Amino acid sequence: MKVLFATCAALPAGDGDDDALVDALADVGVHASWTAWGTPVEADLVVLRSTWDYPERLPEFLAWCDSEPTLVNPASVVRWNVDKTYLVGLADAGVPVVPTAVAKPGFTDWPDGEFVVKPTVGAGSRGALRVTAGDHETAAAHLATLDVPALVQPYQANVDAVGETAMVFLGGQYSHAFTKGAMLTADAEFDESGLYVVERLSGAAPSAAQRRVAEDVMDAAAALTGLRRNDFLYARVDLVPGADGSPLLLELELVEPSLGFRQTDATAPLRFASAVRAALSRR
Repeated sequence: MKVLFATCAALPAGDGDDDALVDALADVGVHASWTAWGTPVEADLVVLRSTWDYPERLPEFLAWCDSEPTLVNPASVVRWNVDKTYLVGLADAGVPVVPTAVAKPGFTDWPDGEFVVKPTVGAGSRGALRVTAGDHETAAAHLATLDVPALVQPYQANVDAVGETAMVFLGGQYSHAFTKGAMLTADAEFDESGLYVVERLSGAAPSAAQRRVAEDVMDAAAALTGLRRNDFLYARVDLVPGADGSPLLLELELVEPSLGFRQTDATAPLRFASAVRAALSRR
């Protein structure tokens, strides 16, 4: 059985986080290798990983996804999740989401405190701007520079102290979690590829409240996409604490998220390999 990990030309073997997956898959009889997205490939399964240049090539990327019948997560999920306005749908479904407005040039309904303006299609925090309370001129100017609509969200200040909790699901089942330090800070730096802000990561043990919210997110996403949870080979649920400390969904990553294998125990790659074998068996 042959699996290809799809990446981008700037990161021909990913960013290192997935290094253990090749050996874990080999142990269960699956040969895995890397390929840059954009050209036709032949494999029993094509797994989206570090395809982090897609926002600048979105039509081409979506067309390529549509052309790959063995793609996971599948192209229908990519189309739903690549546009962050999916957050509005999840909120309507009852998921506790960071308050989110979709903005186009001329938008005036800015939050009262600090807030964030970020493109609806983006990766690696590129194009995301943290705006000082009341600085609507800067926000409007940034909004005007974006080629796509934007999300406007109140900045959740508690994240500066505790960061984001990223909860990883493999084959629809909870696997592990890790913490990401606050990203939109004055000292934030992009990696040498320019594709993503360098993250400060560590392992995490999520609370019961975080677990409940993450499970609700997975159930709602499955319902909204018309799939079963195990149709998602992987998912990352990013939670931040709201003003009262309750967990809120910041993003649900179903396209190309880092999955934090370097921040968790050595059994996580084995769980990924089992999820891949299960996906292959369904085909």
